[in-house]
Amino acid sequence: MRYRLVIFDWDGTLMDSAGRIVACMQAAARDIGWPVPEPAAIRDIIGLGLPEAIAALCPGIDAERAELLRSRYAWHFVEGDATPMHFFPAVEAGLTALRDGEGQRLAVATGKSRRGLERVFRESGSGHWFHASRTADETRSKPHPLMLEELLAELSVPVGEAVMVGDTEYDLEMARALDMDRVAVTWGVHARERLAASRPTFTAETVSQLFDWLHGRCT
Repeated sequence: MRYRLVIFDWDGTLMDSAGRIVACMQAAARDIGWPVPEPAAIRDIIGLGLPEAIAALCPGIDAERAELLRSRYAWHFVEGDATPMHFFPAVEAGLTALRDGEGQRLAVATGKSRRGLERVFRESGSGHWFHASRTADETRSKPHPLMLEELLAELSVPVGEAVMVGDTEYDLEMARALDMDRVAVTWGVHARERLAASRPTFTAETVSQLFDWLHGRCT
């Protein structure tokens, strides 16, 4: 294995959830009478904590309407929308193989809330894969590196033995702030050219290529 600790983003990296996030944010905007954002604009803020995402997506929104938008988004995501969410092909097998590695540690660093992450852990039966996790509502939102610092401390792993894997510049810049190795994946929400600006250690074009690289089977 290349690293003792592999930290994964969730949405757009492990799970194909962008379609549901877009649909729920558009529905929430309609609910409160806010101009409905374009899908590309919503995809751009995936990975941020929800308050930070709303502030970026809805310039000038006041605190009361922002909270109403947050509430309606949460309702649609949990109860009002049936857009399917699945792991990307080969993710489950790849994570299982990594988890079974001797001394290997896996973690999640996500813009989701703790409640949202625990829900998806239960629904997907995936919580047992990970030794630790951090969410945006219990620490700082990406791209601030605090959630990575906390994961390193909790698992007693030095930064040089860890890597961050993500599909957005927010993931990569969070790791870059610590001089942590970082892997860009191109099947998520940010374009390869945008990811390249964060100078990733490696760029994976497919899920299989990502796990092969983490196992040291390719360069």
